[in-house]
Amino acid sequence: DLAGEVTVGEPLTYSQGGKTVIVVIDCGMKYGILRSLLARGACVIRVPSSMSSEEIQKFEPAGVLVSNGPGDPKRCTKTIQTVRGLLEGGTPMMGICLGNQILALAAGADTYKLPFGHRGSNQPCIDLGTMRCYITSQNHGYAVRAESLEGTGFQPSFLNANDRTVEGIRHGEKPVFGVQFHPEASPGPEDTAFLFDDFLRGVKP
Repeated sequence: DLAGEVTVGEPLTYSQGGKTVIVVIDCGMKYGILRSLLARGACVIRVPSSMSSEEIQKFEPAGVLVSNGPGDPKRCTKTIQTVRGLLEGGTPMMGICLGNQILALAAGADTYKLPFGHRGSNQPCIDLGTMRCYITSQNHGYAVRAESLEGTGFQPSFLNANDRTVEGIRHGEKPVFGVQFHPEASPGPEDTAFLFDDFLRGVKP
């Protein structure tokens, strides 16, 4: 569990006066995620990847973001269990990179190691809702297995334009989604920064 080696040791709070509490499960969080949430008026509580769903709920978060991080997502067993509990409770959630894979695993889907990872700041991804293609920043070696999403409540929301792998998932009934790329990229394309706005619009009032 490489994410467990790079996570924060204890909860940390970041705020610029915002009142919307967003808990970030830190699996190796990039600070671009923190900056993106703070810029949108959130109060961010960064917690260890091993924290339970019950402990997270004590912060009374409006939503939870599962961050990026290193390694095989299947080894993040504690985080998967936590996210499963949050899913069952209906907590609004967003996953980024490793967080996207953890969302899928928590729902009962599968992940696999790509023969060639996706690296760089010019990876094209197709939004299946609008069929618009966005240029994204990516750095991952694992992906969600598309056919395994059947029966989980999730459907693919983005596909990689090069190899057609799943680049995002969205729940059909709950305010939960994940993306395999980095909307917080810094430096990098800002094409998908709007996803943070989508997430915050869907959180609890």
